[in-house]
Amino acid sequence: HNLLMSGSPGAGKSMLAQRLPSILPPLTPRELLEVSMIHSVAGILAGGALTDRRPFRAPHHSASMPALVGGGVHARPGEISLAHNGVLFLDELPEFQAQVLDSLRQPIETGEVAIARANHRVVYPARFQLVAAMNPCRCGSANEPGFACRRAPNERCVAQYLGRLSGPLLDRFDLLVEVPAVSAADLMTPPPREGSAEVAARVAAARRIQLQRYADLGLMSVACNAAAPANLVEEIAQADDAGLRLLRDAAERMRLTARGYHRVLKLARTLADLDGEGPVRRAHLAEALSYRGAPDRAAAAA
Repeated sequence: HNLLMSGSPGAGKSMLAQRLPSILPPLTPRELLEVSMIHSVAGILAGGALTDRRPFRAPHHSASMPALVGGGVHARPGEISLAHNGVLFLDELPEFQAQVLDSLRQPIETGEVAIARANHRVVYPARFQLVAAMNPCRCGSANEPGFACRRAPNERCVAQYLGRLSGPLLDRFDLLVEVPAVSAADLMTPPPREGSAEVAARVAAARRIQLQRYADLGLMSVACNAAAPANLVEEIAQADDAGLRLLRDAAERMRLTARGYHRVLKLARTLADLDGEGPVRRAHLAEALSYRGAPDRAAAAA
């Protein structure tokens, strides 16, 4: 599921993204073959070595469209294909060129990218998890109590900075998470009881449930709920009556698009899988809906 983190500088957004691969399940043999073939074409398969660790790509915000999507004289794969079956991390998301970001919209939906040149056309796989991080505004302190932006009222500054991102791109994020600043007292507290190893075990169990679900449906190429076809979403994420009423009311109030509606259902299905439960309950839908509201409030403030 695509994730956008917003918070003050130094809150730990980049660190969290870099730790994400440590809780992801290892590559399956099929996925490993796909990743190895792409890296071989790109010429970055060092010594023919293979690893079952999922790719993690973090291009700089100055990256061009050919670098991110792919292209050049020989139509080589870009960062989105090198992140296939792994994570593409875009730090300082609004600092990327708007045209470059919008070029991600189609690969996110289709899971592949077609590079057309005068003499040939190449299609590369690009099924990746998009993880992005951004400050709430250019100065990064708009959400801090008592802070007053010199350039404009805080709300307008936030809205202008968020305006660098198109609505269709934001609609493709399943989770919009606000990351609060970390105080010195937080840093001195004991570590949590649940570490990366425990979380990775829960994630692996949920992924096994999803692999079996789509294998039973004859969809061997689908490995997770986020990649489920739209025509199967309501079947695999069938909720109870209370959940359906909540989803119907929330969809009208939040003005969810058809894509947003299906993404909420997919995320609720994943939350139920992480809990080890069969049906999608009202609590899962409520949590999935809670992850779609943060940037909307900033845009409304404009």
